Amino acid sequence: MNLLVKEKYLTKTKMSELVGWSEANGRRWVKYFKEYIPTIKYNNKELYTSESLQIVKLLKNFSNEGFTMLEIKDILKKEGIQKVKKNAMEIKSKYEKNESNKSYNENIADTIPSNRNLLIPFLQMIQDGNSYSAHEITEKLVHFLNLTEDQRLMRYENKSDSILLSRIRSVRYSLKKEGYVEEISKLTYKITSEGIGLLNDTQREIENEINELEKVVDPLTVVNEKIEELKNELSDNLLKQLMNVHWKKFEDIVVDLLTAMGYGDGEVTQRSNDGGLDGIIKEDKLGLENIYVQAKKWASNKSVGREVVQSFSGALDAKGARKGVFITTSYFTEGAKNYAHRLESKKIILIDGKELSKLMIDYNVGVEINNTIVLKGIDFDYFKDE
Repeated sequence: MNLLVKEKYLTKTKMSELVGWSEANGRRWVKYFKEYIPTIKYNNKELYTSESLQIVKLLKNFSNEGFTMLEIKDILKKEGIQKVKKNAMEIKSKYEKNESNKSYNENIADTIPSNRNLLIPFLQMIQDGNSYSAHEITEKLVHFLNLTEDQRLMRYENKSDSILLSRIRSVRYSLKKEGYVEEISKLTYKITSEGIGLLNDTQREIENEINELEKVVDPLTVVNEKIEELKNELSDNLLKQLMNVHWKKFEDIVVDLLTAMGYGDGEVTQRSNDGGLDGIIKEDKLGLENIYVQAKKWASNKSVGREVVQSFSGALDAKGARKGVFITTSYFTEGAKNYAHRLESKKIILIDGKELSKLMIDYNVGVEINNTIVLKGIDFDYFKDE
């Protein structure tokens, strides 16, 4: 393979950068989903194609929607990668409806163990001195504390992070920083002699140390919280910007977004005679499978009701179409959502203003990179003997 050909391919580092992941995080995801990500060999190195990049972007999008790595892999096994690539929004909607953890429930959230109540159980799970992966420790904690599936999967309100996993990560950081556990390889941990000593202390000494451990704050948590704040602020500003554009430009933006999401070649329909349809996404080169788009630039306080979605459904029938995406800058009523959900002969995905702005950020439509922050960690593989 000559240099010119090689430059068409991506390293794992470059692919992670393009997706918006740190190198370590990208490596973790690529390794976990390696059977779904195409590679080529060059000088005994693995390189990645544009198709690899699209699949990794797809995985990140599912992650941004709150799906865990385990959930995503389960979906890929059930549906197949090609189907997920072609019908990502439909499949996400399908699995979200069956996941109770997607909706915040204060009563369930209140029953999830606090950081304080996880510190000593965490050490107890690894007190035998063996090394355990982060996932293994989590599984042991869930079993030891007899947690339900709802407690395990419940997420923070308006966030994609699992409450339990977030707290376990925080506890793990505190114990590691104070020398009670050590990270012997990437996300693999072992109790130290200090950790064993803490478990053997008196209850009063343990309580005093727990008080000190609770004061330890993971700086990465602070950074992530600030990034989330900035992303929410950008989302709000982006939605305001959308409200100021001409409706014709809005239709162009919607088609650009769906095209950027990998749904095929998109085009805006004829302005004067669109039959209630604003855009067409051709899923294949011959246009055998089309997704029709309705775009409504409405004020944020003006809801899209059932009758409007029903009219869109009728326009799809006139085209003999089975797939539609209705996008608005406002919001949908419960009646509209229920109507779309109950459809059997076709599938209509509803995207409101909040989701629209977040998708634009995720797929770099109407936004640009101002700053890039790179957080580095130890490359444990580098220190291994050959």
